[in-house]
Amino acid sequence: MSRPLIVIPSRMASKRFPGKPLAEIAGVSMIRRTAKIASGLADSDYVVATDHGDIREHCEAHDLPVVMTEPSLPSGSDRALAAANAFRPEAQIILNLQGDAPFTDPTHIEAVLNTLRTQDVDIATPAIQLDWAALDRLRRDKIVTPFSGTTVIEVDGLARWFSKNIIPAIRTETILKSSNELSPVLRHIGLYGYRRAALERFTKLPQSRFERLEGLEQLRALENGMSIGVVKVKPPRISAPGIDTPEDLARAEALIAKYGDPFEK
Repeated sequence: MSRPLIVIPSRMASKRFPGKPLAEIAGVSMIRRTAKIASGLADSDYVVATDHGDIREHCEAHDLPVVMTEPSLPSGSDRALAAANAFRPEAQIILNLQGDAPFTDPTHIEAVLNTLRTQDVDIATPAIQLDWAALDRLRRDKIVTPFSGTTVIEVDGLARWFSKNIIPAIRTETILKSSNELSPVLRHIGLYGYRRAALERFTKLPQSRFERLEGLEQLRALENGMSIGVVKVKPPRISAPGIDTPEDLARAEALIAKYGDPFEK
């Protein structure tokens, strides 16, 4: 089988943080940090997919493989497929690693790729089973930003539903806390691996009803009968899932100062 391809979609335009792929975190651009994660994984290839010449030039200056994709593509999934077709058309497993996720744990990527290598699913994605303290933090976060953080219902390794609400609701929380260190809530990590045929089908499907309501692209797959394998992973050392604002960047730099920099210059 051909080697999996990790595609890193990277767009210059952002309403909340224009130019963020080139923004530096502790002296290293966001896109270089994300690409470094992909470059360190064995038995897979990677490429940055961008629609902007400045990002392409930056990648070329640092010897990062890069392809240009059309600015009109509607989502990261569409850009991932376009980049795979241009860079490695033989790749049968395509993983979408967002360019604004420079602290993605490499073990999470490996878990997703291994799920696709060993299980009969269309798509694979990771999730963290929250302990009770982490669940309480998520609840507090949602008071301020209700649409931050996605949770997933998983049964026998397959996703049954995703939501921006915290699911499942827990009526017996006090009893469960006394018998289990972990809550039943799985926090989804926005990292997706696809079989090529599944990605080709997915990008051709129209937006689905609940995808529009929740703002979650993966619901399109479930609403159309596609299978999504959920692999449970451990929390990362640096928990900064996405850099969406300058404030997120400042928090990421504070975490680096506290825990050390995973980027080896």
